[in-house]
Amino acid sequence: MNDHEAHEGALAALTVRELLERLSSSSPVPGGGSAAALAGAMGAGLVAMVAALTVGPHEYADSEATTREIGEAAASLRDELVELAEADSRAYQAYVSARRLPRETDAQRAARSAAMHDAITRSADAPLRTARAARRTLELARGIAPIGNRNAVSDAGVAALLASAAVRGAILNVRINLPLLPEDSPLRSSAPEELNDLERDTVELEASALADVVSRLA
Repeated sequence: MNDHEAHEGALAALTVRELLERLSSSSPVPGGGSAAALAGAMGAGLVAMVAALTVGPHEYADSEATTREIGEAAASLRDELVELAEADSRAYQAYVSARRLPRETDAQRAARSAAMHDAITRSADAPLRTARAARRTLELARGIAPIGNRNAVSDAGVAALLASAAVRGAILNVRINLPLLPEDSPLRSSAPEELNDLERDTVELEASALADVVSRLA
């Protein structure tokens, strides 16, 4: 990747409008994998916000220790998911670059094939890690929903929905890349079961978090 490509991949440096314009363009980078990770990052940010609004008021003192832990974990996941958005874009760019490598000789073809395999492995690994991190974010949203500041309970609900969308979106991006992996890739054989588990957990966690949100809104 050249310097221009590296700069173009710095999603965190873009304004919101610039990011949305990039997503709307014909360029495949950033794509759905990065968008899923950023949705998860926004969900984690909202969890951290609800936690911050809950620490301090006397009426929430009994759960303050738990709330602080949730807030700290959410802030860490927010940063992790932003980096995963970057990693997803870098992986796809590496795949595009690998496809452009020369293939006139046996050595060039072997080098091109190795580069493509490495890039597609990264392209499957980044969204898988995104799905895991977003699932943990969803668990935190479920944790803050029943104990967080009542005035911000809707924000906990939005956090849960964003995290859920992030898991589901990341799973789609893993699944589209799995068939491109080498036959002997460990990820190709292990990922399907993990993805099924992540989907099942997401359904349960989202439903639980939203049930608490709706209950507290009533």
